Amino acid sequence: MRFLLLLALGASACTSAQVVTADPTTEVVRYADVEWGPLNAARGDASPRAGDLWGDRTGPGATGFLVQFADGFSSPPHIHNVTYRGVVIRGLLHNDDPDAEEMWLPPGSFWTQPAGDVHITAADAAINLAYIEIQEGPYLVQPTEEAFPNDEVEINQDASTLIWLDASSLAWVDALGAAASGPKVALLWGDPQDDAASGALIELPAGAASMVRGRGASLRAVVVQGAVAYRMPSEVITLEPGSYVGSGAPATLGLDFECSADQACLVYVRAEGGFDVLPTSAD
Repeated sequence: MRFLLLLALGASACTSAQVVTADPTTEVVRYADVEWGPLNAARGDASPRAGDLWGDRTGPGATGFLVQFADGFSSPPHIHNVTYRGVVIRGLLHNDDPDAEEMWLPPGSFWTQPAGDVHITAADAAINLAYIEIQEGPYLVQPTEEAFPNDEVEINQDASTLIWLDASSLAWVDALGAAASGPKVALLWGDPQDDAASGALIELPAGAASMVRGRGASLRAVVVQGAVAYRMPSEVITLEPGSYVGSGAPATLGLDFECSADQACLVYVRAEGGFDVLPTSAD
C-alpha cells in the first residue's frame, strides 16, 4: 500500500535561491542551491547567515527563509518588528527571554517569537539550521529600546512533546492512514480546515512513496528530516533537509516524492485552505 499525502500549492513568491525546475508553475529549491547572506547586516560576520526559500524577507508580504547559526552563537537581547515562527532542522536552538533557563530545542521542534518582545537566540551544536516564516515583512532586527507590548504568547515546543494524529483522530485523514505505517500530522498553528493560513508537520514512513496535492489556495513545503526523492515528469531530484517545494501560480500541483528507505520523512507545510491526507494503492 502506498500513501498519498495530498496538499495544495498556490500563489507565487520570488526566491533568491536557484530554482531547479523549468516548470513555470513550480519552485523547487535544493538546500545546496540556497543563496546566503547575513541575517542582520549591521552585525556583519557576527550575524547568522540567512537565505530566502520563497518571498523576500526584506520586503512586504509573507516569506519563508533558512537561518544558519554558528556553534556557540548567542545573540544580544533584541526584538523583531514582526512575529515569526520557526522549525528546527539541524542542531540545538534556544529562543527565550534573556534571563530564562536554557531550553535547547532539537530537530523537529517548533517555536514562535512575538513581535516587540525582548529575547535572545542561541545555538549549541556544530551545525545549526532553522526554517523561519513570517506573515508580513520586512523582517528587521531592532534594539531592546524599541520593544513594544504584544498580546501574543511565546511558544517553545520540543519535538518530543508534539501530538501526532492520524485517521483515528482527524476526519480529514483517510481511515486507512490509521495503520502503523501510515502518515501522521502534528498541528502547529492555525486551523487546516478553514481558508486562513495554517502550519503543520507531516511524518511519512521510511520508504513511503507519496504525492502532495490539495484543496485550498496555496501551500509551501520544506523538508525537515529525511531524504526525499521528488519525481517530476522529466527528472528526479533528491531533496535534503532545508529544501523547498512550492507553486509559482494558482494551480493544483501533485508532488510525487519518496522517502529514503532508512529514515522517516518530516515535512513542514504551510497551507491556505487546508489539505487532506489520503492513501492509495500501489501502482
